[in-house]
Amino acid sequence: MSVYYLAVDIGASSGRHILGHVEDGKIVLEEIYRFENGMVKKDGELCWEFDRLFKEILNGLKKCKEIGKIPSSMGIDTWGVDFVLLDENDQVIGNTVGYRDHRTDGMDEEVYKIISLEDLYARTGIQKAIFNTIYQLMAIKKKHPEQLEQAQTLLHVPDYFHYLLTGNKTCEYTEATTGQLVSPDTKDWDYELIDMLGYPRRIFQKLIMPGTLIGTLSESVKKEIGFDLKVVAPATHDTGSSVLAVPANDDDFIYISSGTWSLMGIEREIPDCSKRSCELNFTNEGGYAGRFRYLKNIMGLWMIQSVRHEFNDAYSFAQICDMAEEAKDFPSRVDANDECFLSPDNMTEAVKDYCRRTNQQVPETIGELATVIYASLADCYAKTAKELEEMGKREYHRIHIMGGGCNADYLNKLTAEATGKEIHAGPSESTAVGNITAQMLKAGEFNSIEEARTCIHQSFDIRIYNQKTIA
Repeated sequence: MSVYYLAVDIGASSGRHILGHVEDGKIVLEEIYRFENGMVKKDGELCWEFDRLFKEILNGLKKCKEIGKIPSSMGIDTWGVDFVLLDENDQVIGNTVGYRDHRTDGMDEEVYKIISLEDLYARTGIQKAIFNTIYQLMAIKKKHPEQLEQAQTLLHVPDYFHYLLTGNKTCEYTEATTGQLVSPDTKDWDYELIDMLGYPRRIFQKLIMPGTLIGTLSESVKKEIGFDLKVVAPATHDTGSSVLAVPANDDDFIYISSGTWSLMGIEREIPDCSKRSCELNFTNEGGYAGRFRYLKNIMGLWMIQSVRHEFNDAYSFAQICDMAEEAKDFPSRVDANDECFLSPDNMTEAVKDYCRRTNQQVPETIGELATVIYASLADCYAKTAKELEEMGKREYHRIHIMGGGCNADYLNKLTAEATGKEIHAGPSESTAVGNITAQMLKAGEFNSIEEARTCIHQSFDIRIYNQKTIA
């Protein structure tokens, strides 16, 4: 009888429950439940609907019982940086504000009054992004100081859902590192930095590593879904799980975890918190087994997803790729990392406006818009690859693209052309694979990361693109 493991993978636009088990030496996945996600306006702020999302988590667990495949364990992964504050009665304080909200505008300057950008990077190794937890907390301190006074607990999003399932409060390491408040040397909260910023120490829970048993389901949850299981922390930051699923055991590769964001980097045993690394805006996020994900955040397929919505979702992503390829000679390019693309009212108009401001031809059709975005992303990947080689002091010959974005065939071809490197695309559900792999390692299905990655390589279709195949 198969032993099942459940990954609940929640991204910025959707969530899914994926069961995994080992069969004939291969990992087999089955998506059993999917639900929508997104931010909504509340009191003028962009907020997540955590109450609704938790109901969806429970609905997916009920589906496991309905189909007769009850998992031995489960774990939840999500995006980074966002959190909830709980009061002394464990009630959420204030709105559940998301990272695309503008409450953090100007909060970087408030932080830099206390500690400079250079010193902050030297302490944390985390790239400056205006939505990081450090700036979100400063926004609360400046605009709603009473909320920090009431707060007894800070839980990042996956930690909050794990708490709702088990009643146990934990903070998982890979997720915590994204917020810019963790020391890469101690792999613990930088309490001296926290004190300097005036954030209350009491709200920060003890950090746990991926693979830690959080607990079993609370009595109320067991009663609602009809069974019990173990809750095991994966790398709860989705990129941390995705990187664990790289189907390779050598070190001759760059990875791109491609989805709403493109996270492009390498694995390292030690962080690089140098001035040059800061100048290039690389980040040293936590990874499985204490490794570092040395990477850069690139805007990613958020731009394409937004344009697609603005065309009323009339086209599939595959159709958009085809239309982009038909318009491949359209010459204009944008800086995919420009902040004007982070949260515009209309992405289509933002792309057009960028082209106007830079005296380039303005795209009109969805194919022209898509080719501008895809080609600009490929150019950004090529630039980042060269920077990674500079910082790694070596050449890399292969790029592994995982996640939903690995299915963008045209973008894969453009990336092979722009970088001159061989592209290995897959697995597309890398985050769920990594989540399940962490649970399987905990359960003893694999004896090592290397054994797990070998199995991943044998289990999933990996498509290869190079100069010969795209000629």
